[in-house]
Amino acid sequence: MDCAQICAQVAGPLPVFLRAICGAITAQHGKPNKTELDLTPGQLDYLRRLIKAILEGRAVVACYNIVVVSVILFFTFLHFRQAKRDKRKWDEIKAKPIYNVSQPSALSGDGASSSTEATASPLGDDDKDLDVDLESLPLLLSSPSTSVNHKSTPEDRHYSAASISKSFLAYEPPTLFDKTLPCNGKSLFILGWFAIVLFFHFYRLPLSWDYFFVFADRAGCHFIVNLPLLYLLGAKNQPLRAMTGYSYEQLNFFHRRIGEMMCFEALVHFSAMVYYQFCLAEDWLLVSHSAKEYFTHPIILMGLGALTSYQLLYFTSLRSFRQRWYELFLASHIVLQVLALVFLAFHYPTSRWYVCIAMSIFIADRIVWRSIYSKKAKVIADLTVLDPETLLVSADWDLPFREKNPGFTGGYWSVLHTGWEPAAHVFLSVPELGKTHSLQAHPFTIASAAPGRVKSNHDEWKHTWLCLLVRAQNGFTAELLQLARTKKQVSVQLDGPYGSQDAVNMLRASRFPVLVAGGSGIAVVFSMVWSLLNEEEFRTDEGGNVVAPRRRKRKISLLWVTRSRNQQEWVPSKDLDLLVERGLELVMPPPTEEVGRPNVRSIVMKWVEEAGLLGEDASVVVSGPDELNRAVRNACADSIAEGHRPRIAVEKFGW
Repeated sequence: MDCAQICAQVAGPLPVFLRAICGAITAQHGKPNKTELDLTPGQLDYLRRLIKAILEGRAVVACYNIVVVSVILFFTFLHFRQAKRDKRKWDEIKAKPIYNVSQPSALSGDGASSSTEATASPLGDDDKDLDVDLESLPLLLSSPSTSVNHKSTPEDRHYSAASISKSFLAYEPPTLFDKTLPCNGKSLFILGWFAIVLFFHFYRLPLSWDYFFVFADRAGCHFIVNLPLLYLLGAKNQPLRAMTGYSYEQLNFFHRRIGEMMCFEALVHFSAMVYYQFCLAEDWLLVSHSAKEYFTHPIILMGLGALTSYQLLYFTSLRSFRQRWYELFLASHIVLQVLALVFLAFHYPTSRWYVCIAMSIFIADRIVWRSIYSKKAKVIADLTVLDPETLLVSADWDLPFREKNPGFTGGYWSVLHTGWEPAAHVFLSVPELGKTHSLQAHPFTIASAAPGRVKSNHDEWKHTWLCLLVRAQNGFTAELLQLARTKKQVSVQLDGPYGSQDAVNMLRASRFPVLVAGGSGIAVVFSMVWSLLNEEEFRTDEGGNVVAPRRRKRKISLLWVTRSRNQQEWVPSKDLDLLVERGLELVMPPPTEEVGRPNVRSIVMKWVEEAGLLGEDASVVVSGPDELNRAVRNACADSIAEGHRPRIAVEKFGW
């Protein structure tokens, strides 16, 4: 097979310099006076092997998406299996309510090891509706004071290879250069993903400088095949949340890691191409013989435009940039994404299918989905300044009656005016702040009790309150706080609700829910506690009509760490007293600015060990600053190493 035949078969998807060579050779093929483009047998053989390596590499990289789909399906299987188990446990709890523990009404303790003492209550007349599973109780119920010392000596602890491995995966290392690191399990998953990328990059790659162009080409191909995954993970309305159970914030973490990897691949592609052009390629392979001619070629200009756009996307997505210029981050993210995809389509025509998929995801999320199924609602909200750095945005309305069953459906398809689930969040826009902020939407967790689904037919309407706890920083929040000092009511636009219900479902399926909040993290935790302690069952008559509600009694432990006395007033004391009466063990140490930080580790481990004494596994949810989240996670990791099996969920809102 001569050069013309080789080029005629594969010229379409080849790089620009090979297309130029093949095009020229094909045009002159059969002419008697071929001089400049005549190739030696060695050059012809090299051209054949180079084209073969390029096409083989692109076929290998295309298989990467098979791995992506397989991983997604695997996590989908794990999610639905765990959801099925949680539902079964929840059904068991409903059939046999847990042992109730009465709580005193004290709401604070000493700073170092504060905890509200819990004592077992006798089953008197007040507990006549409480069905106790006596067979599941120990003959001698230890008091909390003795349970703290449970497994306190090395002889009493039961370490195993499995528990130590699970503890290592759950452990979160300390900060590195003031950067918060994920838990070891998440870090290993990211490293494993990068290992898969490296495998596809180097599989059957000719390890010779003569084929360095193939290495550079594969880097660009890896960037292309990751486009659909990148845009899918970054979308607010996407199926991965329902399939895997991970929240938008958790998926967004992986979205950022994939984006960082792609930006690195783009830099490798650019650097390797330049190095090949000016250092390795022989003269007969060059289309452009000068730097000016090379960098002004239309294909190269389009590539530089795509590279610049994606690198700017990376730098404007850094946490430090988002915190200081969040508004600029939002605007640039939209403009740069569109520009980058357009540049990429013209730079590498073979990528247009991937570009079209990514653009379709972007358009469907931003335009089509929000137009067909809008979650936006305009309401008149009250603005209340709570302290010099905090304000409360609140609104209320009547919910329409909905005849739906309770349980583990997360409310993903619901819209705000029909209610929301615990720990949901919305995107807030305030047009009155001016044109700069009118098109921007900022995420906030709904701090008030979630109305959930109406389960009775007593009334067709249910009045509810929506409250957002806003901590002023820079930009939008600072201007909103300033507006709250001059105006008490404004028109706002709410987009939502969003968020996963996996953490709430995990708590429902546990006989020993443990929640930890730090500062404004109470916005997430309070709605969960309220939902768990106010879930009602409804007795029906022979005709199936609801005749009387029945509230389930539960024991739930809550630790709320605050910085100042002002923060302790964010939740009305009457609401906390009511929750304590219904089974909440509340620990609210004095503010940290007065007595320092409490011993969070010992409090959490005590609660986990108390659950272990009764043969149960605690479920722990924490929401707060990074240091508090790490302390709680590592306390659970230490408990896992000792043989306990707590489940941990960190509700950390990210954007």
